[in-house]
Amino acid sequence: MSSIKISSADHVQGTPDAVITLVEYADYQCPYCREAFYIVKELQKKLGNRLKVVFRNYPLQDLHAYALNASIASETSAMQGKFWEMHDMLFENQRQLQDSALIRYAEEIGLDVEKFKKDFGSNPTIEKVKQDIDSGNKAGVEGTPTFFVNGVYFDGNWQSDEFLDYLESLV
Repeated sequence: MSSIKISSADHVQGTPDAVITLVEYADYQCPYCREAFYIVKELQKKLGNRLKVVFRNYPLQDLHAYALNASIASETSAMQGKFWEMHDMLFENQRQLQDSALIRYAEEIGLDVEKFKKDFGSNPTIEKVKQDIDSGNKAGVEGTPTFFVNGVYFDGNWQSDEFLDYLESLV
């Protein structure tokens, strides 16, 4: 696994100068990624301004029929400044990711739905998803979720206290 760098194109939550940067490559339809979603939320609560979280799309299209469109929906929402709202909505409603549901979520998070429909699948949204996938491939991502901590692949158990213990050891 190679190390990765954050860019201005990334979706970031947290303090810009946080001691810990956690990059997650994930698939909105992956059940393990849904589990990781809740774990990352808990880490954010426990670590506060010491943690910066970066999300990158890595839809496993061969396994999950709706993953790509869900990623495109999140990027389309980003065009209206609501990436994280859609991100959360998609994981919270993972069993309902067909196109009609994506439009309903766009409405629920307060997007201009007509603009969302028009922008969905536009070149910028597809390019952003492709860039995320390409960066994951270059970094050696093989499945989801995959985490990098301060640019370095985390190969420990993200489903246990080991993850929090490791992150806290960096502070």
